[in-house]
Amino acid sequence: MSEERVRIRLLFADSGSFHHEVLEVPASSLHGYDRLIDGLQEDQELLKGVYLDLGRLCAAWLVEEED
Repeated sequence: MSEERVRIRLLFADSGSFHHEVLEVPASSLHGYDRLIDGLQEDQELLKGVYLDLGRLCAAWLVEEED
């Protein structure tokens, strides 16, 4: 059985403009963190497989599943 995954929308700032990206990550990589953005910045296993420009990352939130 595969591990549960969640979708996260990331907001980046770049020279006065903003853009977003959607990322799918293992749900377990976010457990144990009070804030979603902390998990993205600190989980070493997650960071091994994804490049995140942490200097430009402004916000992160879970994407609700659509019906």
